[in-house]
Amino acid sequence: MTAAGLVQLALYMAVLLALVKPLGWYMARVYEGRPCGLDRVLGPVERCIYRLAGVHADASMRWPTYAGAMLLFNALGLAAVFALQVFQGALPLNPQQFGGVAPDLAFNTAASFATNTNWQSYSGETTLSYFTQMLGLTVQNFVSAASGMAVLVALIRGIVRRSTGMSSTVSSPGIGNFWVDLTRTTLYILLPLSLVLAVALVSQGVVQTLGPYREVEVLDGGLTRSTGETPMPRRTQTLAVGPAASQVAIKQLGTNGGGFFNANSSHPFENPTPLTNFLEMLAILLIPAALCTTFGRMIGDTRQGWAILAAMFIIFLPMLGLCVGSESRGNPEFVRLGVDQASSGAAVGGNMEGKEVRFGVANSALWATVTTGASNGSVNSMHDSYTPLGGLAPLWLMQLGEVIFGGVGSGLYGMLMFAVITVFVAGLMVGRTPEYLGKKIEAFEMKMASVVILIPPLLVLVGTAAAVMTESGRSAVANGGPHGFSEMLYAFSSCANNNGSALAGLEADRPFYNVALGVAMLAGRYALAAAVLAVAGSLASKKYVPPSLGTLPTHRPLFVFLLAAMVVLVGALAFLPALALGPIVEQLIFVNSLTR
Repeated sequence: MTAAGLVQLALYMAVLLALVKPLGWYMARVYEGRPCGLDRVLGPVERCIYRLAGVHADASMRWPTYAGAMLLFNALGLAAVFALQVFQGALPLNPQQFGGVAPDLAFNTAASFATNTNWQSYSGETTLSYFTQMLGLTVQNFVSAASGMAVLVALIRGIVRRSTGMSSTVSSPGIGNFWVDLTRTTLYILLPLSLVLAVALVSQGVVQTLGPYREVEVLDGGLTRSTGETPMPRRTQTLAVGPAASQVAIKQLGTNGGGFFNANSSHPFENPTPLTNFLEMLAILLIPAALCTTFGRMIGDTRQGWAILAAMFIIFLPMLGLCVGSESRGNPEFVRLGVDQASSGAAVGGNMEGKEVRFGVANSALWATVTTGASNGSVNSMHDSYTPLGGLAPLWLMQLGEVIFGGVGSGLYGMLMFAVITVFVAGLMVGRTPEYLGKKIEAFEMKMASVVILIPPLLVLVGTAAAVMTESGRSAVANGGPHGFSEMLYAFSSCANNNGSALAGLEADRPFYNVALGVAMLAGRYALAAAVLAVAGSLASKKYVPPSLGTLPTHRPLFVFLLAAMVVLVGALAFLPALALGPIVEQLIFVNSLTR
């Protein structure tokens, strides 16, 4: 690890933490309906949207109604994206004349973008038209992210509300209005941030055009002559272009991650310079981290938000160190062969296989850790080429439930479910009814929190077992042994936890994986969101219980440590045996090869 690499990592963390508080403050004002600056300009637009949609902005919903609206809206989005793909051959803005997408792949892609996963079993530049990319995928990048943030805000309101009473009249406050939360998230948060980032990316060379693909001459394609003095034709290649910058901006800010091009953010048209690399990485964690501050402000105690953020960093930083350290040491097989992996350049050296020379090990490993911690899934290097321990870090971050930092909204509400379990366990240890932020945690909340915690591991392990046991699952793997198993485990870990990154050795565009992974994405998103909304409704109906001498303070270092330990413990118990069959045994094989 070079000094330049350390400086880059430190700069990233410093800028991220500096932006967390102001953005968190702004989002809290948006969700509380208070003046935020942009309301003077966008307020009339917001009210016009409500009138056109027939939405009563002041009507609050109980949790079943809120959940039903969220599920209905997302189901319509899934159907729309599916239809756009199947019929894109007859739709406009298709300069390359791409035909319709196969139904199994269209289902997988629609489920992927509706659930904020953005897993891609296709190559964007050879499969999808501009119309599908913009109207289908880019729109879903906005609304799927907004849906997750809406569910989080509903949970926060459930914590804040004081005894709304489940048996009270329909006019009771409930947990908010899904349509209002969706609109305000998109209009006041995601659109302005995406516009600013998109302009910055275009200024650095990220492509943004509706023109057709370009035929250009290659650099060594000048006229040459053969021995017979016959002129050789000029050599050309086709450059895929399109409206990429607008999609790249929201894919990072909304923790979506789907690439406009197959190479994703390692493609020079998506991520051309060190500045775009920094801005895109920053955008991935910006909203998930800032939402911790939003949470603290909305419940009236900013210390609670900082405590949750601290627990996230306690887990994130060691995983970052493991990934960067492992990749910086290089490939042990090269060491055994006497190959020098060092370089005089400050940005390169170590295991450079699958990495862009312009980004190097530090920025590649940082991106891999950030993208898998944040339920983003975009890549600027190929995770399949990482060392076993370097690849274990992003894999396990996904398996922790995508709560470090997780998707926008979904990461924090997942972490709050871990907080519910933590205070329950702490209450059992001292023989007291557990409380969290003035609300008693009882059997119903624990059941729903358990659903949130246990469904993703179930989907991952059952799905991986099915892939291992069937010919359809095994035949798609390019590598044998533990690495091939890791490719299957990574795929289901990524989809069930709505991440979207992949190990490229898996040929995922097959009916088995398209259907199985699509089902995992849908269950991993909506079953958890519905359970969280049920907890929000239950907490909203409870009376506030003032803290006493027996109450566990949830803003102090002891709770931060207990929360982080609970996340790690659940992840270890669920996945350690599977990890032992994949990256751990692969690392042992590498170590053994060095001792021969």
